[in-house]
Amino acid sequence: MKAEKTLRARAIDLLSRREHSRRELERKLAPFAGSPEELTELLDELAQRAWQSDERAAAMLARTRGQKYGSLRLRQELREKGIASEAIDAALAGQDDAATARAAWERKFGALPETPEARARQIRFLAARGFSMDVIRTVLAGAADDLCDDGSG
Repeated sequence: MKAEKTLRARAIDLLSRREHSRRELERKLAPFAGSPEELTELLDELAQRAWQSDERAAAMLARTRGQKYGSLRLRQELREKGIASEAIDAALAGQDDAATARAAWERKFGALPETPEARARQIRFLAARGFSMDVIRTVLAGAADDLCDDGSG
């Protein structure tokens, strides 16, 4: 019969797959901890040894999900994972929402809306991806400018 994994082994197993925030690890390991004190002690040790870092977890999420989503959505996801505001700001510092929104818009639509309903649909799509209305307006206006530039060439 296989021996039960220790709490430390479970934590290292989780961290070996991807970066986790302290809150994520706490939530995932709590059912296996003998006591809250044992869990807190382990989490403190992992952070002290730099095996777990909220900053690295935030940077990893911003890097991977930032290719698809805007700063507003990423900021919310990071908050839900228990990341501090300073770490969120640092992780999102290089995020180019306009370029990301433009790429997402081109993949999904590629053409300006012809009706108010189609425009609303495109705006909802980009808003759901976590882009601000300023960025959305810029993307749609930039697409219109591109079409005018192509035609006058």
